[in-house]
Amino acid sequence: MLLPELGIEGQQKLKAASVLVIGAGGLGCPVLLYLSAAGVGHIGVIDHDLVDESNLQRQILYNTSDIGKNKAETAMAKLQLLNPHISFDGYPFKFTIDNAAAIIGKYDIVIDGSDNFPTRYLVNDTCVELKKPLVFGSLFKFEGQLSVFNYRGGPNYRSLYPEPPSAEEVPNCGESGVIGTLPGIVGTYMANEVIKVIAGFGEVLSGKLMTIDVLSNDIRIFDLQKQASLDPKASISPSFTSISLDDLKDWENRYEDFLLIDVREAYEYEESNIGGLNVPLYELADRLTEIPAAQRLVFYCTTGYRSKIAINLARAKRFEQLFIIKI
Repeated sequence: MLLPELGIEGQQKLKAASVLVIGAGGLGCPVLLYLSAAGVGHIGVIDHDLVDESNLQRQILYNTSDIGKNKAETAMAKLQLLNPHISFDGYPFKFTIDNAAAIIGKYDIVIDGSDNFPTRYLVNDTCVELKKPLVFGSLFKFEGQLSVFNYRGGPNYRSLYPEPPSAEEVPNCGESGVIGTLPGIVGTYMANEVIKVIAGFGEVLSGKLMTIDVLSNDIRIFDLQKQASLDPKASISPSFTSISLDDLKDWENRYEDFLLIDVREAYEYEESNIGGLNVPLYELADRLTEIPAAQRLVFYCTTGYRSKIAINLARAKRFEQLFIIKI
């Protein structure tokens, strides 16, 4: 309350606010801890998963005595000890299309700490339909992303990723690994955005995507382009085409004009590549000014994750012939 940006009025806003946290895992744990400590008055926690020993490296609400227990119920019990003045709701079951609207409708702000794409799109589309702001975070190995979607008419998750990738494209933390400190860093940023949204101060990450690379200590903020239609029921077609290595070889054999760009880091490019220019994602926005807008661009990375951000950056620069290839 000593902070003039917050004060007594801001603290009262926090007390009156209700927040739903979807996923009490790596991201959910720091978010829940800091929002509880900040005095958010009503917090909902939904997670059907059970605590596993492998979670303890990053899911800091739990310890070895919690293994086998439901995460939502365990998190709620521990947070109640941290701040007994908060009202908690625990949902120890799956978040599905059947219960999404009923649960989200009870809260002012939604936080997506899930680790799979079906849930992310369901959360996003429900928030759009119910006009709820959504604080989003995601993790992959040493990289994190966060943004605030659907805030005061701003872009939503589909503005960044119009359609889900295939199931095998981006594995979750349990499959690909994640450095244990990254969820804490990204989750703390997410909690900070929630506090700013509730109390009404500072610059909110609406219309912006923050990326954090803890391997290289790069932190970047990209501007997002809002889609013309935000109707989650509308058919949203992707503004790029996925091609195969065989397609690429066919283009080369027919001497078709294209520019192949590897948007991975330099050390990844040196380890293995399929040719083309190496322009790390963090440099791409500036480097695109060197390329004619009519040029056909083909982006590639390891999973397609960074390539889709590259597509959005290129589209903002009026490039139209955009393609992705996954190596």
